[in-house]
Amino acid sequence: MNLSSLDLNLIKVLDALLREGSTVRAGERVGLSQSAVSAALNRLRHSLNDPLFVRHGQHLRPTEFAKSLELPVRDIIDQLQAVFTKNREFDPLQATNIFRVSGADIFAEILMPQLAKRICCEAPLMRVQLLNLDPNDYAGTLETYSVDLAILPQEEFPPWADSAPLFQSSFCIIAHRDNPQIKEAGLVSGSTMPLDMFCSLAQVRFSPEGRFSAGPDEELDRLGLKRNVVMTLPVLYGVCKVITSSDCIAVIPRQIGELYSQQLPLICLRPPIPIEPSRLVMLWHRRSTHDMAHAWFRSVVADILTPLNKGEDLTVA
Repeated sequence: MNLSSLDLNLIKVLDALLREGSTVRAGERVGLSQSAVSAALNRLRHSLNDPLFVRHGQHLRPTEFAKSLELPVRDIIDQLQAVFTKNREFDPLQATNIFRVSGADIFAEILMPQLAKRICCEAPLMRVQLLNLDPNDYAGTLETYSVDLAILPQEEFPPWADSAPLFQSSFCIIAHRDNPQIKEAGLVSGSTMPLDMFCSLAQVRFSPEGRFSAGPDEELDRLGLKRNVVMTLPVLYGVCKVITSSDCIAVIPRQIGELYSQQLPLICLRPPIPIEPSRLVMLWHRRSTHDMAHAWFRSVVADILTPLNKGEDLTVA
């Protein structure tokens, strides 16, 4: 292929088609009519000597060759955008970015309402999607452009990723406020649950991966004890709802327990053993670090979530 004959605008069309799988939606993404996108696709097919996409119902499916171009094409577009926007000021009022954020369901409660307010006022043309974390590959979705920002516990991340701290969360035990064993023991919200009760009561665990053990279990193992986890759920709100309709208990982040105890018939108790706090960070691909729109969006997310550190002992971090 002769590069001198390749219109760089065609790269944007190819990227849009790979993202959308539709000439109509690709046109909406790049500001072209469907016929203009179809014409650009024909030029790309001729230049690259490959059909690139085949029709499958209402969608276009990329050929293997087109799939191989997906990440390199997006990298090229990102690099060009970074070059030409480096010294330009960012105006959120004019920004039309779509940001996909992955995180646990609780961020629908503690992030999205305030984020919607900020976006509507400060960046009305911007759009945001909250997506579930992929339990098998939290960070990998960033590399493949599936998400733009992930919110997850601190861990060792790939070298191509950047991160920034958001907030720390200690843990509490939630139980139905009328749980008979807890009432009989005279426990009230803020009390420390006795260790024998903690081990004997049936527990529900939040785990996107479906794991029955983690967190408190290491400390219990050192004491020669085990807790009775009878159920796992991939969503925190679901955990709380199970507790409201049973005599089970659950160990969840303190901020979440305090939030839902105001909405549901729950009380929050202190664990009888030390549990390492969870440190939440936002994670993104380094290709986006200097992107002004991405940096602005990260600052808004941090503004909303870092106040959740209130009440935490940050000296243990």
